[in-house]
Amino acid sequence: MTDKINKIQILSDTLANKIAAGEVVERPASVVKELVENAIDAGASHIELFIKNGGKLLIHIIDNGCGLSETDLPLAFERHATSKIKTETDLENIHSLGFRGEALPSIASVAHVDIKTKEKDAATGLVFSVIGGKAGQLKRIASNMGTSIEIKNLFFNTPARRKFLKSDNAENQQILIVLKRFFLAYPSIEFNLNIDDKKIFSLKPSDLRIRIGEVFG
Repeated sequence: MTDKINKIQILSDTLANKIAAGEVVERPASVVKELVENAIDAGASHIELFIKNGGKLLIHIIDNGCGLSETDLPLAFERHATSKIKTETDLENIHSLGFRGEALPSIASVAHVDIKTKEKDAATGLVFSVIGGKAGQLKRIASNMGTSIEIKNLFFNTPARRKFLKSDNAENQQILIVLKRFFLAYPSIEFNLNIDDKKIFSLKPSDLRIRIGEVFG
């Protein structure tokens, strides 16, 4: 008696994205890292973060960066779509933090994502939602320049991944480790951090010496 050998099959885009998400999104801190990198790459001088339940319930990041256009917004949630690489030569001269075109589609495949964005000279802002990799309709709204992105119910559709997350406090500590690196690397950027409706950091632009004292003092 021989065992049945399974045939090779091409995975659906939804399933492939869920699997790929494991390489980019290990825990809430991974999401925070990717989104803050996007904000910095967008030229933000002010970044505000709201975290609830260790990032499992909510990760909300608001920046005053350049925003996304009507064409670019849906593309940002397609795998391997990026504004930071156009040719192979660009791989040898990368100056941005995020460049692979993997982060947003990976996050959106395992969470509820709501994003509002507006470019500087745009007449209106845009709002777009993706739930478990399924995109909604792009709509126009009144909005300030920059981007507001909310990540809700992380790993809602991959319970096996969600159950391996640690306590809210432990996940918050992982988020703080990630954020403190950004706080110190970019003292010229204003950061505000709120965890479970409590203000944890309110850091104005400063030099590195002052920023170190604010973060560790």
